[in-house]
Amino acid sequence: MAVLPFQPTPFFANKNRAFWNLQFAGWGGAFLLRAMSALANSQSFDLLAVILVTTITGFSITLVLSVIYRQLINQRPLVMWTSAFLVLIGAVILHASIDAWVQGIYYAGTRETTFAQRFIGLSYIPLTLLGGWSALYFAINYFLTLEEQADRLERLEAQATSAQLAMLRYQLNPHFLFNTLNSISTLVLLKQTEPANAMLTRLSSFLRHTLVTQPGSQVTLAQEVETLQLYLEIERMRFEDRLRTEFAIDDAAMDATLPSMLLQPLIENAIKYAVSPQEEGAKITLTARVVGERLRISVEDTGPGLEGPEQGDLLALGAQSTNITSSTGVGLPNIRNRLAQAYGEDHRFETRSDPGGGFAVLIEIPFESASQDAPEESPEPPRQIETQKTPGNAGAGNTTPETAAPAPLARGRIIGSNA
Repeated sequence: MAVLPFQPTPFFANKNRAFWNLQFAGWGGAFLLRAMSALANSQSFDLLAVILVTTITGFSITLVLSVIYRQLINQRPLVMWTSAFLVLIGAVILHASIDAWVQGIYYAGTRETTFAQRFIGLSYIPLTLLGGWSALYFAINYFLTLEEQADRLERLEAQATSAQLAMLRYQLNPHFLFNTLNSISTLVLLKQTEPANAMLTRLSSFLRHTLVTQPGSQVTLAQEVETLQLYLEIERMRFEDRLRTEFAIDDAAMDATLPSMLLQPLIENAIKYAVSPQEEGAKITLTARVVGERLRISVEDTGPGLEGPEQGDLLALGAQSTNITSSTGVGLPNIRNRLAQAYGEDHRFETRSDPGGGFAVLIEIPFESASQDAPEESPEPPRQIETQKTPGNAGAGNTTPETAAPAPLARGRIIGSNA
């Protein structure tokens, strides 16, 4: 028989119910304690009636105190504590007076004591009970207030982090659209309608794909690579054979999760600084593998590196560390900020440029699999990822990829090369 999961409800989830539970439990315990003490001292059973009356008196007085304290707890500290002290003294006097009166009736004719003597002798009991009750009342309410403030602060921090991630994520679309729409505008001015239409089709497919993913959400590396393929189909229309790519991803890394659209700015940065300024273009290599409990991703290009005329501008801005360099655009800073928001200090982000040319970005984040609880699937054999091309307008010297969407990615190690 299946066992339903048990999730205990917090005691103070319903404050009204918790108050009454504590009231009955506290005053019931006080009655039992005094009753057991009386019986242990061989007192008459009639004394239990007196103890019951004084217990009910204390129970009733604390109900009035709870109403008064609820009004005072939001006042300034000096007003609150002064008023609470005076109210408590009044409650103790009232409780001791009732106790002294009841005791006088019970012991009438057997003990020659005055009301004042009984009042002084019995005042320590209501002082202890009502003082402890008042201290517990304020302590519990302050505890609940701190818990509510902590929960509210946690929610606000989560909302702020989500908003920051969404803002960083939304930075990418205008950044990418600016370059793509400029290319489409150029094709239209040159009356190259077919390449312009093909690029618009690719752009709509890419934007439709990115709109499905919520900003700040996590996607698998396979889904991220699929997004990159859509983006590269657009860029290959601009750079044709000058843009060469190679993907080498271990099958263990395919199900790793990472922030959506994390790698697209790296590819865009490589195209801008490696492929665009060189007549022969450049090769961009994306590798990903699992190292222990970490996912390590690197994006490398064969461009001019920091010695190039455009990448050299990165040095003028100053580096945050020996291996981390700022960027003139929103690409690298965007990724750095998104990693900081998503993983705090538990991530690695480095850039490297060799003296002979080339630029590399290394990202290392905690490895989290999207299918840890799913049954293992037999991996398919690796396959080549290629992009077919058709001749474009001869006047523009462009070749146009087919407008069909790229084939879905295969499971297992991907070694995709576009030469």
